[in-house]
Amino acid sequence: MAIQLDNVALSATEDYLTEEALGLIAAAQALIPALKARAEQTERDGRVPDISVQEIAAAGLFRVLQPKRWGGYELDPRVFYRIQMTLARGCMSTAWIYGVIGVHNWQLPLFPEQAQQDVWSDDNATLIASTYMPVGRAEKVDGGYRFSGRWGFSSGCEHCQWVFLGGMLPKEADGDELEHVTFLLPKSDFTIEHNWDVHGLRGTGSHDIVVNNAFVPEHRTQRTNNHSDIGCPGRATNPGWLYRIPFTQVFQRAVSSACIGALDGAIDAFRERAGAHVGKHGSKTAEDVNAQMAVTEAMMAADQLKLVLIRNYARIVDSIRNNDPMTVEERLLQRAQSAQVPKVCAQRMDDLLRACAASGLYRGNPIERIFRDINQARGHIANNTDAYLRAHGAVMLGLPNMDPFV
Repeated sequence: MAIQLDNVALSATEDYLTEEALGLIAAAQALIPALKARAEQTERDGRVPDISVQEIAAAGLFRVLQPKRWGGYELDPRVFYRIQMTLARGCMSTAWIYGVIGVHNWQLPLFPEQAQQDVWSDDNATLIASTYMPVGRAEKVDGGYRFSGRWGFSSGCEHCQWVFLGGMLPKEADGDELEHVTFLLPKSDFTIEHNWDVHGLRGTGSHDIVVNNAFVPEHRTQRTNNHSDIGCPGRATNPGWLYRIPFTQVFQRAVSSACIGALDGAIDAFRERAGAHVGKHGSKTAEDVNAQMAVTEAMMAADQLKLVLIRNYARIVDSIRNNDPMTVEERLLQRAQSAQVPKVCAQRMDDLLRACAASGLYRGNPIERIFRDINQARGHIANNTDAYLRAHGAVMLGLPNMDPFV
């Protein structure tokens, strides 16, 4: 099987592009027209339409990183990012929530078996939302924790039945040092405060989550950045190499890759518009040298970002499969490259929108919406380009690494 994607014929020439993987990417590609048609409505309603989530689920796309024992495909994360970029070509808000919800089917298998049973035993298609900022207040009680707090930015939470929430717990029983922990709660234990009124990515519905004194059993907690078997007890029942990748290396690309696909979508719209639009001075946009440069530079950027993503992830997979840990320098560089994706895409979007001239700023131009979506994505902490570039640069200049989240 081969599919045509981004002017490149994808076929089973790389080990991660199995026939099953190609089928899923093709299924995502088939959804582009519908997502594109609903993109304006998605932004207007402030949520991805239920029908879009249902179509993604029906195509099996949420199951890419889910263990086979729970009905998933347990595929290489490169397939997951390929699918996310493909969906983003139709609608970036939809692809964004696909990324942040779909990646949870990778993290839940790290929890104790009972937590997996709690979520998936009755329905293995159950979806989980998240907001990882470690602001939850946890009080140790018999069998678990009393847990309260308020978290922002829970993308796609209206489509999910459970949620991952961040908090801090002592690293050791009698120690003072704290570490980041993910708490798992059912919908009955939290409320959604609808306050997502923002500049871009409006369709993600990234509302606040509020919890008031809920009981969270011990088995519904996981040490987020503890990559050992002790920190990831679910590996006892999910022993595949996929579940040995460090959290940061899976999650970070889930909040940057949609920008690449959205840039592809903007290029599609720009090419279509430039060939038809005649400006007030009587010439087509396609005849403008600035437009010609903008489209080529955008296409080059998208191509280069994909190549780096796929190459970098090949190294991650190789390191896990062959027990060849990546150096801190490698991980810092990869994190910086991931975080730089939205910045590069935003620069290219700036040129594309400018080349549309004044009429391009009207809301009816999809390039205007994608411009706002990509710039909104730059605000995510995992896309903080400057901080991660500096972290890598400091180590390259002989200073010690001070960041444990790499």
